[in-house]
Amino acid sequence: MFTIHQIQAAHSKVKSGADFPAYIQELKQLGIKNYETFVTDGHTDYYGSNDYKQSSDAKYEAKQIAAESNAAEFMKELKAHQQGQTDYPTFCKMCADTGIEKWLVSIDDMTCTYYDKAGNRILEEKIPG
Repeated sequence: MFTIHQIQAAHSKVKSGADFPAYIQELKQLGIKNYETFVTDGHTDYYGSNDYKQSSDAKYEAKQIAAESNAAEFMKELKAHQQGQTDYPTFCKMCADTGIEKWLVSIDDMTCTYYDKAGNRILEEKIPG
Protein backbone atom coordinates (compact mmCIF):
# COMPACT_ATOMS: atom_id res chain seq x y z
CA MET A 1 0.00 0.00 0.00
CA PHE A 2 1.07 3.57 -0.64
CA THR A 3 2.15 6.11 1.95
CA ILE A 4 1.86 9.87 2.18
CA HIS A 5 5.68 10.01 2.01
CA GLN A 6 5.65 8.26 -1.40
CA ILE A 7 2.97 10.64 -2.64
CA GLN A 8 4.93 13.66 -1.41
CA ALA A 9 8.03 12.41 -3.24
CA ALA A 10 6.04 12.15 -6.47
CA HIS A 11 4.43 15.56 -5.95
CA SER A 12 7.81 17.22 -5.34
CA LYS A 13 8.58 16.71 -9.04
CA VAL A 14 5.57 18.80 -10.10
CA LYS A 15 6.57 22.38 -10.86
CA SER A 16 3.54 23.43 -12.93
CA GLY A 17 0.34 22.10 -14.45
CA ALA A 18 2.39 20.86 -17.39
CA ASP A 19 3.91 18.19 -15.07
CA PHE A 20 0.51 16.86 -13.97
CA PRO A 21 0.17 13.90 -16.42
CA ALA A 22 3.52 12.40 -15.34
CA TYR A 23 2.52 12.84 -11.68
CA ILE A 24 -0.73 10.94 -12.30
CA GLN A 25 1.17 8.08 -13.91
CA GLU A 26 3.43 7.85 -10.86
CA LEU A 27 0.42 7.78 -8.51
CA LYS A 28 -1.09 5.00 -10.61
CA GLN A 29 2.08 2.96 -10.17
CA LEU A 30 1.75 3.43 -6.39
CA GLY A 31 -1.73 1.87 -6.49
CA ILE A 32 -3.82 5.00 -6.03
CA LYS A 33 -7.26 4.72 -7.66
CA ASN A 34 -8.51 8.27 -7.06
CA TYR A 35 -8.06 11.27 -4.85
CA GLU A 36 -9.88 14.42 -3.75
CA THR A 37 -8.07 17.69 -3.09
CA PHE A 38 -9.87 20.31 -1.01
CA VAL A 39 -9.07 23.92 -1.91
CA THR A 40 -10.01 25.21 1.56
CA ASP A 41 -6.75 24.02 3.15
CA GLY A 42 -5.05 21.93 0.46
CA HIS A 43 -5.44 18.55 2.16
CA THR A 44 -5.98 15.53 -0.05
CA ASP A 45 -7.67 12.19 0.56
CA TYR A 46 -6.09 9.35 -1.46
CA TYR A 47 -7.94 6.09 -2.10
CA GLY A 48 -6.62 2.67 -3.09
CA SER A 49 -8.06 -0.82 -3.34
CA ASN A 50 -10.14 -2.41 -0.57
CA ASP A 51 -11.18 0.92 0.98
CA TYR A 52 -7.55 1.85 1.70
CA LYS A 53 -7.26 5.59 2.41
CA GLN A 54 -4.49 8.00 3.31
CA SER A 55 -5.00 11.71 4.00
CA SER A 56 -2.43 14.45 3.77
CA ASP A 57 -2.20 17.31 6.22
CA ALA A 58 -3.40 20.80 5.37
CA LYS A 59 -0.94 22.53 3.02
CA TYR A 60 -1.76 26.14 3.87
CA GLU A 61 -3.96 28.36 6.00
CA ALA A 62 -7.66 28.07 5.23
CA LYS A 63 -8.87 29.91 2.14
CA GLN A 64 -12.35 31.33 1.72
CA ILE A 65 -14.10 29.70 -1.23
CA ALA A 66 -16.23 32.11 -3.27
CA ALA A 67 -19.94 31.42 -2.75
CA GLU A 68 -20.67 31.74 -6.47
CA SER A 69 -18.63 29.85 -9.03
CA ASN A 70 -17.29 31.58 -12.14
CA ALA A 71 -16.79 28.75 -14.61
CA ALA A 72 -15.58 30.92 -17.50
CA GLU A 73 -12.85 32.60 -15.44
CA PHE A 74 -11.88 29.28 -13.85
CA MET A 75 -11.45 27.61 -17.26
CA LYS A 76 -9.36 30.51 -18.56
CA GLU A 77 -7.06 30.42 -15.52
CA LEU A 78 -6.89 26.61 -15.55
CA LYS A 79 -5.66 26.68 -19.15
CA ALA A 80 -2.90 29.12 -18.18
CA HIS A 81 -1.92 26.86 -15.29
CA GLN A 82 -1.84 23.78 -17.51
CA GLN A 83 0.49 25.63 -19.88
CA GLY A 84 2.92 26.17 -17.01
CA GLN A 85 2.17 29.89 -16.54
CA THR A 86 1.29 29.63 -12.82
CA ASP A 87 2.53 27.66 -9.83
CA TYR A 88 0.43 25.46 -7.55
CA PRO A 89 -0.21 28.06 -4.79
CA THR A 90 -1.42 30.52 -7.43
CA PHE A 91 -3.65 27.83 -8.92
CA CYS A 92 -5.20 27.06 -5.50
CA LYS A 93 -5.90 30.75 -4.85
CA MET A 94 -7.51 31.05 -8.27
CA CYS A 95 -9.69 28.02 -7.54
CA ALA A 96 -10.91 29.59 -4.28
CA ASP A 97 -11.53 32.94 -5.98
CA THR A 98 -13.59 31.31 -8.75
CA GLY A 99 -15.65 29.15 -6.38
CA ILE A 100 -13.97 25.78 -6.82
CA GLU A 101 -14.20 23.79 -3.57
CA LYS A 102 -12.41 20.61 -4.63
CA TRP A 103 -11.29 18.44 -7.46
CA LEU A 104 -11.56 14.69 -7.83
CA VAL A 105 -9.03 12.79 -9.89
CA SER A 106 -10.03 9.34 -11.10
CA ILE A 107 -6.81 7.62 -12.06
CA ASP A 108 -8.67 4.63 -13.50
CA ASP A 109 -10.76 6.88 -15.77
CA MET A 110 -7.94 9.44 -16.25
CA THR A 111 -10.28 12.34 -15.47
CA CYS A 112 -10.09 15.39 -13.24
CA THR A 113 -13.43 16.85 -12.16
CA TYR A 114 -13.81 20.23 -10.45
CA TYR A 115 -16.73 20.96 -8.09
CA ASP A 116 -18.16 24.08 -6.49
CA LYS A 117 -19.39 24.41 -2.89
CA ALA A 118 -22.87 23.18 -3.82
CA GLY A 119 -21.40 19.98 -5.29
CA ASN A 120 -22.07 21.02 -8.88
CA ARG A 121 -19.66 19.67 -11.46
CA ILE A 122 -18.01 22.71 -13.06
CA LEU A 123 -15.64 20.91 -15.41
CA GLU A 124 -14.51 17.36 -16.14
CA GLU A 125 -11.35 16.91 -18.17
CA LYS A 126 -9.52 13.93 -19.57
CA ILE A 127 -5.95 13.76 -18.29
CA PRO A 128 -3.47 13.42 -21.16
CA GLY A 129 -1.11 10.49 -21.20
